[in-house]
Amino acid sequence: MFNQCYNGMRKMLIILMLMTVAFAGYAQQPTFKGGQQALDNFLSQKIVYPEYAKQNCISGTIKVGFVVDENGKVINPKVIQGLGIDLDDEALRVVKLTSGKWVIPINYQPLNIVLPVRFEADQIVCGISNNDMNLAIANYKSQQNLEDAVTNYYKSKYLGKSDTTHEAAIISLKKQLGYDDKFIDDVLEQGQEKLNQGDSEGACHDWTFIRNIGSNRADDLLAKYCK
Repeated sequence: MFNQCYNGMRKMLIILMLMTVAFAGYAQQPTFKGGQQALDNFLSQKIVYPEYAKQNCISGTIKVGFVVDENGKVINPKVIQGLGIDLDDEALRVVKLTSGKWVIPINYQPLNIVLPVRFEADQIVCGISNNDMNLAIANYKSQQNLEDAVTNYYKSKYLGKSDTTHEAAIISLKKQLGYDDKFIDDVLEQGQEKLNQGDSEGACHDWTFIRNIGSNRADDLLAKYCK
């Protein structure tokens, strides 16, 4: 009888210890100020749907890994699982914006966190199939070499190092990629929205891209906000 009671108490003690360890491990996790709902709201409010993904009705979840330090700052964010398109960059951007908004527990040791960022295209407006979306993703990736050719040309041109005899071919590539006035308008607006969020880095990235595809329409903004 004694042994049975002892064994029962020992098992109960072990269970309580395991529960305490599990709780302690959970308690050591940093939490977003206001909780999970506040984090969800923050991300949804900050997301500026990237131009290509928006035009092609691409949805998806991008997983971003990062470390929250003892001051609640986001350190070394990187895409852990993405689609290889502009949604990846936007997920990374909004996760950076959470820096300083994390509540840190006592005796905290910095931890790796993986945060899923969900993008939902307006399917009522879009109404595309998964196959169409996958084709659009593949097309984005195939266009990267063309985009690089355009941006590298203009970067070299600004330095006085490009072969201007190739400019006609570059202009043809721009038309193929859809880099027209409407596209530039959209990217300008996208950058302005990021600036309104206090994200000058994200805004300057968009406006620099406009310059690097051969347009001067963002030059005033670059001079004012991106020195």
